[in-house]
Amino acid sequence: MTKSTLILLSLLFVFFQALGQKADQPSVTTMEETGLWFGAYLKIQFSPKLGYYGEHHWRVRNSLDDVWSFYGRKRQMYNRFGLNIFFNEYFEGVIGPTLVLNFTPEPGNPEYEKVTYEPRIWHQWLLKMPQIGRFKIYHQFRFEHRWKRKNDVNAEYKYTNRYRYKLFAYIPLNTKKIKPKTLFFSPSAELFMHSGKSIGANPMEDFRTYNGFGYVLNQNITFFVGHMYTLGQKTSGYEYRSSNILRFNVFIGLDTQKADNTIPKINLGY
Repeated sequence: MTKSTLILLSLLFVFFQALGQKADQPSVTTMEETGLWFGAYLKIQFSPKLGYYGEHHWRVRNSLDDVWSFYGRKRQMYNRFGLNIFFNEYFEGVIGPTLVLNFTPEPGNPEYEKVTYEPRIWHQWLLKMPQIGRFKIYHQFRFEHRWKRKNDVNAEYKYTNRYRYKLFAYIPLNTKKIKPKTLFFSPSAELFMHSGKSIGANPMEDFRTYNGFGYVLNQNITFFVGHMYTLGQKTSGYEYRSSNILRFNVFIGLDTQKADNTIPKINLGY
């Protein structure tokens, strides 16, 4: 049994343990949000070992009076940066800062601030499995250290840690391998756990399935569109919130090394 498999089994054990919190109470799941997320992902390779990674998201959510409207209120502006470290063909890492802008849940309500700022420090470790037929499978471990406050006026900052594991794959449909002009399908599942003084009966912050289709336009640009379903544990431990999000992304890959040494790697994001 590999180390990554042991880690996955441990996370799944904690996940199902979290689902079983307060077994004397029947679990309740409420669909609370729909939305549209637009993202730009940038990777620039400076040398065989170092590069830049960035994520920039604009997120909106449903109107207050129609949960299935997908659009109606600003949700977040999300900016993540990092130093990309390429250890070898199958292993890479990223470390850097994040700044999230969280917009008011009720526009015009004076009890909420229009926007709050959420700084984070994050690091990530990506394991790339050898090609299996047309399948390219990845294991992503991401850790975030967050200083977050609600939009309530005068709310205090609370520090929490977030632990994320994502299993995802790229499956080319019209070619045998990912290359320019390739149409591909990408399924994924991700588990979010968190800890901190403010976290009690709700250690499972989120569970996401994100599936969609991408198209590699050329060596530098890839487009992706998909649907994401989320399930998150509320503070009671037995209540859950779910959401349905449509996501539209563009991935940009650049390489500043000499052209006779390499060509830009196709950026499919994380």
